[in-house]
Amino acid sequence: MTTKNTPYLHGFSKTEQDRLKTQAQFAEQKVYQDIDFSRTEKLLEVGCGVGAQSEILLRRFPKLNLTGIELNDAQLAVAKENLANSPFTDDRYELMKMDATKMSFQENTFDGAFLCWVLEHIPNPMKALNEVRRVLKPGSKVYITEVMNSSFFLEPYSPNLWKYWMAFNDFQYEQAGDPFVGAKLGNFLMALGFKDIETRVKTWHYDNRRPHARKEIIEYWRDLLMSAKQTLIDHKVIDPEIADKAQAEMDEVTSDPNAVFFYSFIQATAIV
Repeated sequence: MTTKNTPYLHGFSKTEQDRLKTQAQFAEQKVYQDIDFSRTEKLLEVGCGVGAQSEILLRRFPKLNLTGIELNDAQLAVAKENLANSPFTDDRYELMKMDATKMSFQENTFDGAFLCWVLEHIPNPMKALNEVRRVLKPGSKVYITEVMNSSFFLEPYSPNLWKYWMAFNDFQYEQAGDPFVGAKLGNFLMALGFKDIETRVKTWHYDNRRPHARKEIIEYWRDLLMSAKQTLIDHKVIDPEIADKAQAEMDEVTSDPNAVFFYSFIQATAIV
């Protein structure tokens, strides 16, 4: 979370902070298969959170120097601890408390930018992307990875899970977030004057052909969805009974011999 006064759907508990690290590792292959910062020297990471993506970036691109910004103090403290204990960082990073829509950096400071699962939580993503453009040098590349939650599909049909999922997305939208922001990235980047804009649809689709991978990803998504359970209950947007039944349905689907899982997200690249 990188702007003020925006409730974070998943909260800031130790359990959630650990889940974010697991999420980054789980999705690494799919997220990074088209990302290349091998010629980038000064990278800006917007919304570094607990430093989970920061560690991956520093590991995958050993010549990189990374500046991560994050507004939440608890996340920032964990990020600093995680990176300090990582064998891959080698003092090649700086983490700063900063609002993504009001960066204090001078123009032309960085030669690359990385945003992953962050614009969905920012009330004004265009303003954040405009700031990214301002602080990047001409010719710099930005990679943005974002959600497209309307793509989610799970078989067999689980009625309580769908009620929970609708409440999950409605709450995020009502709190000025955007669970469908991924599909809009091309328009945002065009409007702000970025060049060479490309978008890729990246998909997880598992059925009986890969049962072990299917079970793994459904368990991962169960943990992701249920990380918002208490927030949704506290804000009275979902009944505790529905939430419990939704979790039980996901547990059942995890072991279903004919389950199907499908989800797509969007990754955009552009040049300043």
